[in-house]
Order: sequence, then structure tokens, then C-alpha cells
Amino acid sequence: MDRFDALRTLLAAVDGGSLSAASRRLGMPLPTVSRKISELEAHLGTQLLIRTSRKLVLTEAGQGFVPAARRVLGELEEAERAAAGEYRTPSGELLVTASLRFGKAYLTPVVLAFLAEYPQVNVRVIAADYVVDLIENHVDVAVRVGRLPDSGLVARRIGETGWVVCASPAYLEQRGTPQTPEDLAVHDCIAFEGLQPARHWPFGVGADARTIAIKPRFAGNTADAVIAAAVADMGVVRLLSYQAAEAISHGQLIPLLADQSPDPMPVHLVHPPAQLVPLKLRAFLDFVVPRLKTALRDLGG
Repeated sequence: MDRFDALRTLLAAVDGGSLSAASRRLGMPLPTVSRKISELEAHLGTQLLIRTSRKLVLTEAGQGFVPAARRVLGELEEAERAAAGEYRTPSGELLVTASLRFGKAYLTPVVLAFLAEYPQVNVRVIAADYVVDLIENHVDVAVRVGRLPDSGLVARRIGETGWVVCASPAYLEQRGTPQTPEDLAVHDCIAFEGLQPARHWPFGVGADARTIAIKPRFAGNTADAVIAAAVADMGVVRLLSYQAAEAISHGQLIPLLADQSPDPMPVHLVHPPAQLVPLKLRAFLDFVVPRLKTALRDLGG
């Protein structure tokens, strides 16, 4: 039995949620996947997975073994990359994530400039308006906006971005311009939210801080969707400054209540910890950090 191969098969099944998912990910026949995991369990003398008709469930032994298997494979991959010369010349592939708007407006242009400087590195940019699990999805670097949880990730602060409440000129002409946050009670609002409602907007700082309840006529889970609604005169929207910058610069949206903004949100680049940071990652961070800092500073962040 090839134990490293068996570990990879086990992790593919755990991450995919089923043996069939592991079969598809690894390009391996389903019976082979099942056999490799069974051989590993026989070698260990314990059951790692409970196979049900709907999903896989880790046993108590499996819950302890899987994190150790990840560490072992991670260290092996680090050693292989070092032996292959990745730590002498920036080369290989990087997977980078950011929100849709930040990825399009700020990250992608910097990545393209990086690729021109480092022809042996390839970069995949995945833009999504939800938090991507770096470890589970093998992400090298992510742009994170907001206060970071204590996750064990390595973080490098690149700036901050403020909040902007805005609406279209036509909407304000028809409904009037709110002078205080409390005025939003009589305005149509647009909520930027996922499956869980986000119907309270914070305003002010310190002793003036308060939260205002809104009643949205439209809600969407992407910045593009709520910006489109605001530009279409559907109401007042609350966005981060980098999300609203393009529409404001084109005169499609007008900032409101600027003196009532809450504290800005920090922006970080985060990546998983590693004893040996690949040269491709070090080169990427050294290249993009000062450029993204400049972009955020120019936004007023």
C-alpha cells in the first residue's frame, strides 16, 4: 500500500463528502477509491469513515487522523517544491481570491502586471462575494475586508475602506435627500445581504454610534446587483467605498450622510501559515502589497 496515495484518497473523500466525489476529483475508479481507504483503515486497525447512503461521517479516530494527514501531505508537498527549485526561482501556480468588485477593479490589474514580471508563475483569480475557506480549497492568498477572526492565518494589512451611503440623482430628485440617518425610515433602501437578512445599518462613531433599521425594496447578494438597483433609481444603498467608486465617479450615484459614516473596515491579504514560504508567494506578496496599498489610499481608505 502506498500510504501517501492512500492519504490523498482519504482527504479527497472527506473534502468532497463522498467516495464518488473523490473518484471524480482524482480520476480514479470508485472501487479503487473504496479499496485504498479500506486498506488504510486495515493498516491502522481502526475505522476512519462511516459510509452512509448520503454522506461520509468521520469516526472519532478519523477526526483525529484527518488533520494529521493534512499536515503530513502539506509537509511532503513543501519538500517536493523545495527539491524542484520552487524556492530558488518564482514558479508554479497561485490561487488568489477576492470579492467580485475588488477582484475586478483592483486585484486583477495588479495580477496581470505581476505576470508580466514573473513569466514562470501562473495565477488563478477566483472572485466571489462570500468567504472562501483557504485550507479546504487550497487557496494561496485571499483579500479579506473586515475584522479578522483568530483563524491562525498569516495576515498583512494593506489599508482600509470606508462605508458609503448613496443613491441615484433621479431617486433623490423624486424622494428628497436624507439629512440624517433617521430619515432613511421614509426612504426605499437596497440591502446587500446573503441568505441571512442584513437590515440594520451602523452610523457614527464613538458616542454618536447608532444602528438604523431599514426596509429594503430590493436585496441582493452581490455588489453588482445592488449597485444596478441603485443606479436604476430603486433606492438608497450602503456599500464599501471601493464598491461604489466607479458609479460615483460616473455620476450615477451620489454619496449621502458622509459625516455620519461608521469606522472604516480594514483590508488584509491573508494566507495559510507555512514553515517554508514558496518564493512564488513571497514574490507575489512583495509585488501586490504596495500597489494595493496605493489603490486603497487613493480611494481614501
